[in-house]
Amino acid sequence: MFDPDELEEIRAGRDDWQETEVDPILDRFGERQETFTTDTGGQEVDRLYTPADVADLDYQDDLGYPGEPPYTRGVYSTGYRGRLWTMRQYAGFSTPADTNERYHYLLDQGQTGLSMAFDLPTQMGYDSDADMAAGEVGKAGVAIDSLADMETVFDGIPLDEVSTSMTINAPASVLLAMYIAVGDQQGVDREELRGTIQNDLLKEYIARNTYIYPPEPSMRIITDIFEFCAEETPKFNTISISGYHIREAGSTAAQELAFTLGNGIEYVEAAIDAGLDVDEFAPQLSFFFNGHNNIFEEVAKFRAARRMWHDIMDERFDAQNPKSKQLKFHTQTAGSMLTAQQIENNVVRVAYQALAAVLGGTQSLHTNGKDEALALPTEESVRTALRTQQILAHESGAADTIDPLAGSYYVESLTDDVEESAYEILDEVDSRGGMLDAVEQQWVQRQIQDTAFDRQKEIEDDERIIVGVNEFEVDEDPEMDVQEVTEEDERRQIDNVESVREDRDGETVDAALESLREAARDGDNLMPYIIEAVKAYATVGEICNVLRDEFGEYQPGSAV
Repeated sequence: MFDPDELEEIRAGRDDWQETEVDPILDRFGERQETFTTDTGGQEVDRLYTPADVADLDYQDDLGYPGEPPYTRGVYSTGYRGRLWTMRQYAGFSTPADTNERYHYLLDQGQTGLSMAFDLPTQMGYDSDADMAAGEVGKAGVAIDSLADMETVFDGIPLDEVSTSMTINAPASVLLAMYIAVGDQQGVDREELRGTIQNDLLKEYIARNTYIYPPEPSMRIITDIFEFCAEETPKFNTISISGYHIREAGSTAAQELAFTLGNGIEYVEAAIDAGLDVDEFAPQLSFFFNGHNNIFEEVAKFRAARRMWHDIMDERFDAQNPKSKQLKFHTQTAGSMLTAQQIENNVVRVAYQALAAVLGGTQSLHTNGKDEALALPTEESVRTALRTQQILAHESGAADTIDPLAGSYYVESLTDDVEESAYEILDEVDSRGGMLDAVEQQWVQRQIQDTAFDRQKEIEDDERIIVGVNEFEVDEDPEMDVQEVTEEDERRQIDNVESVREDRDGETVDAALESLREAARDGDNLMPYIIEAVKAYATVGEICNVLRDEFGEYQPGSAV
């Protein structure tokens, strides 16, 4: 970018500026703090950036053009000028009928994709009338017990006209089977079904703990899904490798990036070990990142992620299909950054986090409701969250040019720094035998816990300001309405699942579940058998219990 003589002149000029302009000011007034970092344990931020900070940058090798390797500047050649990101608000609560109503509302308000939130019993593979489900039905998302519930959720919503993301992991195969079955009922060609299942179990062992089976059978189910979808639903993303929850648990941006890509490496290796060709399944891999507070670090993280994944797939796995090397991702604004105090401030936080995601080139985006620190979002706050994206898309100008912060000395330097830090962490993961072994050793969890502890201490010591929490506080906040799920809602859902069991053909269900059990024992691909069971109206709990019997359950502290 600059020849050596120019760079030397720039460095000399900076030294002169430091001596004549900065040092006298520092002697008299100092600065707000001794050091500045992007976040707790983040990248150190210099006072000023110049061309000397990006002297080693090679445009073709390090940046390239949008739609061309190494995809630093984006995976699509026209960016958002051709098509905006998918506005995919995460939604689902109470009963399937309530969720269907919310989906129709969001689509009417201009949302362009659906995102399903499931309640904890569904996430753990339990039916709503199970003892383990008591008090949790419909609370964190919609309760799905059988195909009848999925039919209700998508009543009046043609699956050939929307894409649907499902935040489901351990029972992902079952919920995907239900989605395929609804598509079959609607007459939609399976090749036209579009969407994503999260299906990321490694992240569950690290950060969320909504797992069912031990890792080995979990990886088998995941690779069965890869194989089945490559043949049957080629437009459906078979996994959303999630850094979001890793960041929510307290990680730095570099840790989020490293551990997410490390999980991706583990899934690719497992699929190859299962006999799949990398270019058969890798184009259907997708990623899910957190949109955090520091705009510049988040943009740098997203840019570094694309470049790293390209290099990993090219150099580690010798992928030949360009789509195998393109990192495509969904972003959700940071739930952990929402505050219960002065919740109106959350609207501003979410807007800045969304801006960072768009400047970083996300393919789809969820913006949190302002009240989600307190409860499920109300219809009003969901609308405001969606309007935030629409204003960003149509009024801000952020979507009018591709990778608009490229060439910034700071952003390019920060992109390199985040990438370098992430590779250092990945090297440590490799030295420990990969992500599975690093998780078994509790090393990954300790790294995240240490960062979370440091951040909390900074807040408590007033070293890091959280507006409305430890600075700029008010005596009390006004009361507001919150979305509630009642005991009556839970009772309705339990009645529904009991009614399904009474009305279905019990012999057909038993035969389908027995076929699934045999497939689990024989090593056959499980997906056709799960679809058969789903279409017989076997419940989520019944299907997962068959696999529990055959695969066992993962116990915390046991070998991963």
